[in-house]
Amino acid sequence: MVYKVLRQYVLKLMNDYVETHGLRVAEALYDLVSVEVVPGIGVNADHFWAFFSEILSEFSPLNRALLDKRDVLQAEIDEWHRQRRGQQHDAIAYKRFLVDIGYLQPEGDVFQIETTDVDPEIAAIAGPQLVVPVNNARYALNAANARWGSLYDALYGTDVIPETRGLEKGDQYNSERGMQVVERAAAFLDQAVPLASGHHHNVLRYVIADGDQKTLVAELANGVATGLADPESFAGFQADQTLTAILFRHHGLHIQVLIDPMHPVGKVHPAGVKDIVLEAAITTIQDCEDSVAAVDAEDKVQVYRNWLGLMKGDLHETFYKSGKKITRQLNDDLKYTQADGSELILPGRSLMLVRNVGLHMMTDAVMTESGEEIPEGILDGMLTTLIALHDLKKIDGNRNSKTQSIYIVKPKMHGPEEVAFTNRLFAAIEDALGLPRYTIKLGVMDEERRTTVNLKECIRAAKERLIFINTGFLDRTGDEIHTSMEAGPMLRKADLKSAPWMAAYEDWNVDVGLACGLSGKAQIGKGMWAAPDNMAEMLETKMAHPLAGANCAWVPSPTAATLHAMHYHQVNVAERQREIATRAPASLDDILTIPLMENSTVLSAAEVQAELDNNVQGILGYVVRWIDQGVGCSKVPDINNTGLMEDRATLRISSQHIANWLHHGICSDVQVIDTFKRMAAVVDKQNADDPMYQSMAPDYNGEAFLTALELVFKGREQPNGYTEFILHAHRQIQKLKNNNLCF
Repeated sequence: MVYKVLRQYVLKLMNDYVETHGLRVAEALYDLVSVEVVPGIGVNADHFWAFFSEILSEFSPLNRALLDKRDVLQAEIDEWHRQRRGQQHDAIAYKRFLVDIGYLQPEGDVFQIETTDVDPEIAAIAGPQLVVPVNNARYALNAANARWGSLYDALYGTDVIPETRGLEKGDQYNSERGMQVVERAAAFLDQAVPLASGHHHNVLRYVIADGDQKTLVAELANGVATGLADPESFAGFQADQTLTAILFRHHGLHIQVLIDPMHPVGKVHPAGVKDIVLEAAITTIQDCEDSVAAVDAEDKVQVYRNWLGLMKGDLHETFYKSGKKITRQLNDDLKYTQADGSELILPGRSLMLVRNVGLHMMTDAVMTESGEEIPEGILDGMLTTLIALHDLKKIDGNRNSKTQSIYIVKPKMHGPEEVAFTNRLFAAIEDALGLPRYTIKLGVMDEERRTTVNLKECIRAAKERLIFINTGFLDRTGDEIHTSMEAGPMLRKADLKSAPWMAAYEDWNVDVGLACGLSGKAQIGKGMWAAPDNMAEMLETKMAHPLAGANCAWVPSPTAATLHAMHYHQVNVAERQREIATRAPASLDDILTIPLMENSTVLSAAEVQAELDNNVQGILGYVVRWIDQGVGCSKVPDINNTGLMEDRATLRISSQHIANWLHHGICSDVQVIDTFKRMAAVVDKQNADDPMYQSMAPDYNGEAFLTALELVFKGREQPNGYTEFILHAHRQIQKLKNNNLCF
């Protein structure tokens, strides 16, 4: 309470607020809307705030009631487990209890989603998906431009080709390594778009043969001229005086073969091929949530300004790389000539979705007359939609949606009532901004336990606008632990991945999605490959996602998107979904199996300490950048110095896991604190080369270190185990310190 009063006072020092329609709007946000957002889209700024005030009046109390219901249900579950502590878990009684309290809701009749006007990148094309913090303009642009990626660069620059003797990357181009790249890429072409005879690595020249319908001819080293095994896979070409590019299409994805005999790589290629470029990140989620550290009006304005630049198409970022000044901006579309002579225009950018924050977040960017913060998710919905009008109202230039749709991914919803609330909110926003009903499409993150077990009814609650469901191990496991905190000690974190509930959860998401008609209309997604430097391992294992029936899966970088795209040429996801639709659905009873340690399990002191070391190091490595530098997503070294792309979900699972073990006596307060101090020194050493880094050891009293401790020791009392409340409070204090306003 003292902190809140202090912060309200400091806010008056740091921010000016404009009073309008019963609201106090941070001046920076008010100016952004008036000066940068509404010009050119036919919306009056004053009318906008009037509509927003009305929406807040209607939806803020509903938002609060839904959060209160979360707390009530959790309290009832906690008490049920406490009353049975020490007893054998009764799965049948537990399931009946969840039904009685309304946590587990009855399933209705069979239905199919009715979403229309969905861009093909979501409805019809299976491929990689990037998630990127929208407040970082460079990252946001890189992700949007990752629609196309160089296969040569992805193979050459990663561990897909091992750096054995003679194949090192080095500082200069290694021609031996380059030959390996060319051979691997040609083998990929043989698999995706094979020739009628021979192999692509034996082609001396590609020729476009004239006729009513132009065809591709490959002249081989043995003198044979051959076409494609599937002539329909030839999609087009580019030519000036000579042939410069060939376009293939396979499984809905495009492949460009770029030809330039004068290029350093093309010179040594028999057919002059300088690169093979894959259609890679088909969609990108521009994130306002877990990968972003946006804790106040200043931060939110940056989030919205970058989203505005993406929707208007004028976002750019200038930076220096290897001493060279580079300006990055959105790529233009690509133009090809098709076999019949007509022009084919391909998007140069990923289709962009935007992820808003969840219902539980509040913001001071807009406050009530009495100084209360408002639900941030309502502000996100209104502002990101308003900004997206720039795309919908474009007369010329590059477009994001060709179907006049806006795609908003909504995280951390708990059950059908919260999805229905979001559906109603989007309808109110559409009415306020004069948009046709269901212009705003909804992506549902299946990352909360109450959403998983009621997934069919969650989908039904938004069946006219749903375009996306997605699983996520970290958040979903964090909620699994918190929901059953009182049931007993959880398995070790690595063992949680192989527990019965996890496999059932992943299959259930696909089974329910297919049963509700998402195939051909919406995305069924799978989670992130977190290790951007381990691309060989990703290439070996991540094909499991399209094989599981997912028509998109998250990757940590444009390079990873290029490599993961190869999997979608190996697996026809639409056919795979038809196969999966005939299997027996995953078991709800398996999903409800709580991943507890067996009563007979006795962990050694070394096993407990190793688990604590791993969890604590991960927490500190992420939190120190979040609090001190405002970095919400970055490559963080784990305890083995493997760089992992981490966002806020990492903290939820790790902090909840330690909190659970503390609560059940697997470890002690003193042991945990000692581990934090020891791991702080490890993290300090891992970040020694970062000039902006502030060491945590040996004083252990910095804001980041205190935040990390609080995430664990106050973990049980955090609503649903979320980390945002603690992170935001301490980041705000750190920002005040940075501005010499904290006293």
